[in-house]
Amino acid sequence: LHGSRVRYHGTVTGIGLGTGAAFALLPAQNATGNWIKIVQRVPVRISLERDALAQHPLRVGLSMHVDINVRDQSLPQLATAPRATPSAATAVYDRLMAGADAVAAEIIAANLGTSR
Repeated sequence: LHGSRVRYHGTVTGIGLGTGAAFALLPAQNATGNWIKIVQRVPVRISLERDALAQHPLRVGLSMHVDINVRDQSLPQLATAPRATPSAATAVYDRLMAGADAVAAEIIAANLGTSR
C-alpha cells in the first residue's frame, strides 16, 4: 500500500499458540497450489507506534514483510492467565442487536402463548 519507503516500528504483544492448521475446527482444503499456506503461519500481534500509523494508516487484510528482533526473551513465552476483558470492543451493532433481541423475545413469547 505504501511501498518499501514506509517502515513501521512496534512491539510484539502476543503470539498465537500454533498455526491455524493446528486449531482449525475443519482441516484446510487448500488445492490452489500455494507453497506457503495461510494456515501454516503463526499469528503474531504487533503493537505499532501511533505516529507512523497516523501518517500512513493501514487497512484490514493487508500483508507485510516483518522482521522481529528476538534477542530480549525476558518476558513469558505464553500468557499466564486468560484476559478478563477484551482487548478491543465496538458498540456499532448494539442498537441493531437490541432490536433483534426484542423481536426474538416477542416470537418466543408468542410461541409460548404469553404474548407481551
